[in-house]
Amino acid sequence: MVFIVILIICFLLQMIAPWWIIIVISFATCGIIGKTGKIAFWQSFLAIFLLWIGYALFKSLPNDNVLASRVAVMTGIKLWWALLLVTGILSGLVAGISGYCGYQFRMAMLAKKTDEKIA
Repeated sequence: MVFIVILIICFLLQMIAPWWIIIVISFATCGIIGKTGKIAFWQSFLAIFLLWIGYALFKSLPNDNVLASRVAVMTGIKLWWALLLVTGILSGLVAGISGYCGYQFRMAMLAKKTDEKIA
């Protein structure tokens, strides 16, 4: 569920919002419907990893990877597909950490409420 929600919302919002919207969406989604910290991290990671790799391939393949190849050479990676892989991994890590933080934030708020009821 977290995977689908993050994938769809980020796909739609990345057309009009900056790249860091993935952080906000992952945090909010996992903060609301995340089941465990492990699920929050990995589903956020995979959703954004696949979204960014797919979008990069969609933009890169029609022009024979010219821009991706030039950027890869400029960054020292030299292989366009390795550049896309690094991009996907970095974006997935950002989303995964954000999702995990969202889940932990919700758990901290629930623990705080429980402590207030006991006291």
